[in-house]
Amino acid sequence: MKPITKKKLEELEKSYEEKPVQKALQRVLFKNDLETAFSVQESTSNTQFKFSNEIKTLPVSNQKQSGRCWIFAGLNVLREIAAKKYDLKSFEFSQNYTAFWDKFEKINYFMESMDDFLDADQDDRTMQHLLKTGIQDGGQWDMFVALVLKYGVVPKEAMEETVASSKTRFMNRLINIKLRQYAATVRKLFSEGKQDEIPSIKAKYLDEFYTFLVTSFGKPPQTFDFEYVSNDKYHVIKDLNPQKFYETSIGDELKDYVSIINSPTTDKPFMKTYTVSYLGNVIDYDIKYLNLELSDLKALVIKQLLDGEVVWFGSDVGRFGDRKAGVWDDQSYDFDLLGMNFDMTKAEQLDYSQSAMSHAMVITGVHLDQDKSVRWKIENSWGDANGQKGYFLASDTWFDRFVYQAVINPKYLSDAQAKAWQQEPIVLKPWDPMGALAK
Repeated sequence: MKPITKKKLEELEKSYEEKPVQKALQRVLFKNDLETAFSVQESTSNTQFKFSNEIKTLPVSNQKQSGRCWIFAGLNVLREIAAKKYDLKSFEFSQNYTAFWDKFEKINYFMESMDDFLDADQDDRTMQHLLKTGIQDGGQWDMFVALVLKYGVVPKEAMEETVASSKTRFMNRLINIKLRQYAATVRKLFSEGKQDEIPSIKAKYLDEFYTFLVTSFGKPPQTFDFEYVSNDKYHVIKDLNPQKFYETSIGDELKDYVSIINSPTTDKPFMKTYTVSYLGNVIDYDIKYLNLELSDLKALVIKQLLDGEVVWFGSDVGRFGDRKAGVWDDQSYDFDLLGMNFDMTKAEQLDYSQSAMSHAMVITGVHLDQDKSVRWKIENSWGDANGQKGYFLASDTWFDRFVYQAVINPKYLSDAQAKAWQQEPIVLKPWDPMGALAK
């Protein structure tokens, strides 16, 4: 390795003095931030909130200070089905109810996973990854499906939000301290030849965690009445349980939906299925993706939208976004004026930790020009203060670069895609970028 020398610094200073444009930009940036200074005015004409095809959907929800976007997005998809069934103008399923069971299942998943590492070396990479990650709010589509199929759903009124459910950072910290304590305890017992004590220790921890979750989130209801107003008339369905409510309000198709991804990296050939080791919440319900070329993924999303069905999807929202305006558009900024080129292919972004899925939302519309997508309408879960009453827009070029996952009704797959979906999935490492959680 070579250190920076005084001579090198002198060369760099001389080079800078010969760049008058950069000196002018230095003055601009004295009182302006980078994003504002390099916004491209002429791009605004391409990001108008007007769409040739859009699905009328309910008012946006608000995940507040939590990483539950994937739950909100999943329940936002389901509530459109329930709203049509009961003719509702406003409705939400309880995100708190689903998040409660997600936390509990993730805790159990972590403790059960530790059984695989009772005699592992302390620096075992997989174990250290699990310990460092702990449990988080975030998740993926299959994790959402697993929860709904096992625990059903309830209306928001049956299990309202609490401060803890809407502001989860400190609670997660406490849970992860306890989980790491559990890992240390059972590994010590195993090293001392006391593995017979582990089941009782596990049961004790599970009881403590359940108590903590009920105290923080409230107790999940076993039965409830569903009261609603439709066409100015009051209705009530009495003595429901969460599983029955799911069956009557949604149906039984959720488990059949297909999670498609676009990962153009050399280690993931297209038309193959994949899963991620040690990624999940409900044990015995596996994550599975079908990797498709971008054009095929977009075609399926458009087909579903044009048929009147919204689309759950995952993307990296930390790139080229204007939260106040509610726009994601990589053409709205020109950072090349800084004298640096930031271009990376989508594969390079994934391979070199520059990008991965970070947020899940719902696509509710697309603007097509001669059958080519131009921009996309998105239902977010950040409340209604930003964008168009909480609805956002993504340009087509941003979609190409930063959308990684979408969920499709199997009836829209081609015969070849449906056949490919039936393959046994290739197992990816726990730290693979496709294992990133939407928050």
